[in-house]
Amino acid sequence: MSVATSSGGTSPGPSPSRTIVLLRHAKAEWSQSADHERPLAERGRMDAPVAGRRLAETGIALDLALCSTSTRTRETWKLAVHELPERPRTVYEERLYEASLGELIALLNETSDDVSNLLVIGHNPGTHALADALAGEAEGDALARMNRSAFPTSAFAVIRFTGSWKAVEHGVGTLAEYWTPHD
Repeated sequence: MSVATSSGGTSPGPSPSRTIVLLRHAKAEWSQSADHERPLAERGRMDAPVAGRRLAETGIALDLALCSTSTRTRETWKLAVHELPERPRTVYEERLYEASLGELIALLNETSDDVSNLLVIGHNPGTHALADALAGEAEGDALARMNRSAFPTSAFAVIRFTGSWKAVEHGVGTLAEYWTPHD
């Protein structure tokens, strides 16, 4: 499924400001079922709404949410989205599950330039790798805290950049915020 297509606008002007929020799914149970089907653990069911409330406090008006198709990411999003002032359009994207860094950047590159603020609900190690790769700069100690904590479940990173989604690449953004539920 294609995430979105470009509107094809050609008007020159200032490069638009964009935001990527990378949210790792909440804590999942370890079970005998296939990894893709693992549900949230009790702690995950408690942490996901907290992450949603904290995301709402950022004031970022999300235009689109890309969510992995795994059970734990879908459950995380279902619990977190109820805390947001407005529900963004949501696309459940199979390619987010077990995606490599290159595959994640390719997905971002497919995003329509009509989208200013994008939320990606995914998995580690990809979520951490993507946040680290995109953050050419960081505000305060956000990058050090992110790398020290190894991006635990329910954590999110906010990365800002200017330009087209097609231009997203290593070092393009600034890590504006990093949050974990158990800081």
